[in-house]
Amino acid sequence: MSGGVDSSVAAALLLERGYDVVGITLKLWPQDCRSRAEDKCCGPQAVADARAVCHRLGIPFYLVDEADEFQREVIGYFAAEYQAGRTPNPCVMCNEKLKFGSLIRRARQLGAEFVATGHYARIERSVEGTRHLLKRGRDPRKDQSYFLFSLRQEQLARSLMPLGELTKPETRDRARDRSLKTAEKEESMEICFVPDRDYGRFLRQADLVRPHRGQIVNLQGQVLGHHDGIEFYTVGQRKGLGLSSANP
Repeated sequence: MSGGVDSSVAAALLLERGYDVVGITLKLWPQDCRSRAEDKCCGPQAVADARAVCHRLGIPFYLVDEADEFQREVIGYFAAEYQAGRTPNPCVMCNEKLKFGSLIRRARQLGAEFVATGHYARIERSVEGTRHLLKRGRDPRKDQSYFLFSLRQEQLARSLMPLGELTKPETRDRARDRSLKTAEKEESMEICFVPDRDYGRFLRQADLVRPHRGQIVNLQGQVLGHHDGIEFYTVGQRKGLGLSSANP
């Protein structure tokens, strides 16, 4: 549970359907992480909100420390992709390795059969129960199936996504009907560990990448300027280069 409205309603709906539900929040950032803001995923306010929702629903709450795994599997990948000149997608990696990797292992330790999340996606199961198809959520504006594309069959088999048939307004209505404190909570759209969207500054401050000067050259071989390292730029970027060219 992230402390947001989606995971809160997912827990409430499953409880009402007769499931034996427990709430788990993954603590993903180290204590001294500069991005550990009050209103971000797994920050102190988010943890407090998740705990409060569990109390309201009358279900147990667990806070599980996965900061080392997050550093290795997600932030390490994030830096390595930029170093290779590629733009990473840390949400996909976090889902595969943490939310549907570590979380499933933790759930097994608690005796849980399934892991449920607040993702807007659907899982279609074959009659035999041997094949699991990941499908888009009913609401095309909130569909999150892309961020789950790397999940394996064994992960899908143990996953539930109760919001797949809902729209975001419908989810908020259900939270209001159940007096959940997260009903009006705003959602975060940026990378959770880079809340100001300045990933270059994050890489520098976390000492994941060190600046190394290089040349900016056009197709004719003309030197147009200098840069601090390929890791700090994306394909087609103009802002921050100190160049006046109208084209990428």
